[in-house]
Amino acid sequence: MPELRKDPITGRWVIIASERAKRPKDFITERGEKKGGTCPFCPGNEAMTPPEITAWREDAGEANSVGWKLRVIPNRYPALRIEGDPERRGEGMFDRMNGIGAHEVIIETPEHDKSLADLDEEGVALVVRAYKDRSLDLRKDARIRYVLIFRNHGESAGAWLEHPHSQLIATPVVPKRVQEEQRGVKAYHEMRERCVFCDMVKEELSVGKRVVYENDGFAVVTPFASRFPFETWLVPKAHLTDFGGFGDAEIRGCANALKEVLRRTKAVLDDVPYNFIIHTSPLRDRDNWEPGLHWHIEIMPRLTKVAGFEWGSGFYINPTPPEEAAEFLRNA
Repeated sequence: MPELRKDPITGRWVIIASERAKRPKDFITERGEKKGGTCPFCPGNEAMTPPEITAWREDAGEANSVGWKLRVIPNRYPALRIEGDPERRGEGMFDRMNGIGAHEVIIETPEHDKSLADLDEEGVALVVRAYKDRSLDLRKDARIRYVLIFRNHGESAGAWLEHPHSQLIATPVVPKRVQEEQRGVKAYHEMRERCVFCDMVKEELSVGKRVVYENDGFAVVTPFASRFPFETWLVPKAHLTDFGGFGDAEIRGCANALKEVLRRTKAVLDDVPYNFIIHTSPLRDRDNWEPGLHWHIEIMPRLTKVAGFEWGSGFYINPTPPEEAAEFLRNA
């Protein structure tokens, strides 16, 4: 029988359609054909991209030259631009502002055919460190209110270039999805004087049936009210509200957990397209409310499509119970 489950953070309801239950092999996913041709992100083609913002190199080589392990560049077609002022203004009942912000691309490795799941832990740790460093640098800009870091893997997930890369968009407003999480965290804290994410991690580790992986500092779970089949969350066990504020030990622990969940997802779902998003506290009001938004990474394989019912109702229909998804991923 179908089951309705409520997300304890946002209050969103999802439908777990158990009578439609699907195993990994039951999903048919769209995969684009290999494009071939010249890749602007490959070593030797540095002149094909905008000048790099920063890079990690084997030695003290010149900028925009070969020998790099990871590069960060501006997006050639940015959603938001760094130049100018927001100039917030009204037009009758409507509000508008200039598209001020930043849009960067993190080229994760010089190896064209290696996904993030294929890198060793040192390589994944370098990617996490780049995320952190760029977040810390951009928050110096008083116009920036939020730094959203995300990864699209596969053409149907929005990755138009095959070379492994992530993106970062810094915005002058706090995204609606983050505001929803903030409201949920605040409401839970006012009622129980505890962090909902901390309670969720403790509950999941105690019950165990939705736990995919854990190490000393991080837990990977399939959330109780999963919107999508094989959706997973990577959550620090400690109450950490600032993705940019953790140290080397946390970077290594996060890299270990991230590699594990991506490796297992790739093995179980045959390198399915996916998106992942890092959720963290907004920049300008981080110290002004308790308990703060517990940062975490949400990983969503692209196995189903959002259709009319989902758009019209705000509900999601998930044909794979998260308990079953966790079991498949644990045993990968």
